[in-house]
Amino acid sequence: MMIRIVAASLLLFSSAVFSQTVQLIKDDEAKLPAAAAKPATRAITRGPGVKLVSPESVSGQFPFKIAFEPRGESKIDTASIKVEYLKGPGIDLTERLKPGIKPAGIEIPAAAAPAGEHPIRVSVRDSEGRQGSAEFKLTVK
Repeated sequence: MMIRIVAASLLLFSSAVFSQTVQLIKDDEAKLPAAAAKPATRAITRGPGVKLVSPESVSGQFPFKIAFEPRGESKIDTASIKVEYLKGPGIDLTERLKPGIKPAGIEIPAAAAPAGEHPIRVSVRDSEGRQGSAEFKLTVK
């Protein structure tokens, strides 16, 4: 009986966490100038793929979803995942997205950001230490 009560409590708690909107980018962060550009890399890598699954253009509250694609027999190292807003000195968004980070990717059912274009970089390593990353612009109307 006690196990059922604990399990039910955990289920309610986890669904409550996901029912709240995650403020992906704050108003004051959106007003910052673009971050300094890093030089492009040209190396061929077998690191994990990173793909934006959510639409690049959204409005209001929106689902935010990123998929990770490990290569070969490797696994995604969830501790290595970093999500960065490419404005000002670069703003680490990883902690805000922590509840939605899984080995398969990042899934936040309800996210919010101010209107505008928001450059974001997502980086991840696999169990063999290989890095993969992707940059994209999220446009909020």
